[in-house]
Amino acid sequence: MKVILEQFKQLSIAAVLLAFTLPVFGQVRHAVEKPVPLSSQLKEFNRLAMQANVTFLFPPEFIEIKVPNNEYFSFDYGLGIPDTDFELWFQLKSDKENWKSYVHTRNHLLNHPDSVYVSAGKALAITFTGGKNYYTRSIPPQILARYNADAGKSYLLTLLDMPETNHYKYALLITLHKNHTGTITAMCLTNEKGPEFFKNIKKAENCLKFKP
Repeated sequence: MKVILEQFKQLSIAAVLLAFTLPVFGQVRHAVEKPVPLSSQLKEFNRLAMQANVTFLFPPEFIEIKVPNNEYFSFDYGLGIPDTDFELWFQLKSDKENWKSYVHTRNHLLNHPDSVYVSAGKALAITFTGGKNYYTRSIPPQILARYNADAGKSYLLTLLDMPETNHYKYALLITLHKNHTGTITAMCLTNEKGPEFFKNIKKAENCLKFKP
C-alpha cells in the first residue's frame, strides 16, 4: 500500500503539470513550432477551450486519437504517442454552459462552485473502476497556482477491462477547477505504472492551463 501511494503522489504531481494554448492563424503549433493540421476534432476542441477559458499547446511526439463520446464516457479530445501504451483524454466544461443547461441549480453553483466538479470526478472514477480500486488526493495549492486553478483532485485508477478504454489497465485522472469559469479533466491511460508512464506524462506537462 505504501508503495502504491508513493507512486500515486509522484504521478499526481507530474500529471497535473498540463497547460493549454489556443491556435494562431487557424493552426495549432507544437512547442517546437511544427504546424499541426486543424482537424474537425481539434477545431471543436478549440471552441470548447475558448468557452472554458483555457488555452492549448499541442505537445511534441503526440498524435490525435479518437476518444469515447457517448452517454457513458464523454470526452472531447485525445492524444497518443505512437508505438506506446499511453493515451491522454481531455474533457472541458464551461461553468457558463452548465448554468445555461441547469438553470434550476444556478444559485447552488454560485455558492458552491466546486461541488459539481468534485461529483463529476468521483463519478468518472467509479464508472471506470466499478466503484473500487481507486485512490484520491487533493492537488496542492502551489501546483494549482501554476495552472490558474482554484481546486483540483487526482485519482489513481485500476480500470475495469472494457473495450471503451481499449482494455488499458490503469489510469491517472486529473480534475482542475477554476471558480465561475470551468473544469478541465485529463485522463492518462497506461498498462504499466512504471517510469515510462511518468516520462510520458512529463512530455505533456506544458500543454494545459486556465487563462489568468
